[in-house]
Amino acid sequence: MNLYRFEVTINEEPIHVIIVADSDEQAFQLVDIELEKHYLKMPAVDDISLYEKKKIKNGAGFVLAEFETIL
Repeated sequence: MNLYRFEVTINEEPIHVIIVADSDEQAFQLVDIELEKHYLKMPAVDDISLYEKKKIKNGAGFVLAEFETIL
């Protein structure tokens, strides 16, 4: 299992999405599913970027800093 951190750009605003998945392909699919669950009406997504990926062993995590973005 891997822990993924994605940066999704919607209306030029970066949004961070954290996913646990077995593969990169599954992780990208789960990003779409989580966005659909979060928004009442699915917004137009400008970009989805894989920002970080970590193996889950005895634990894993990410620090989400307000100023940190890949844009």
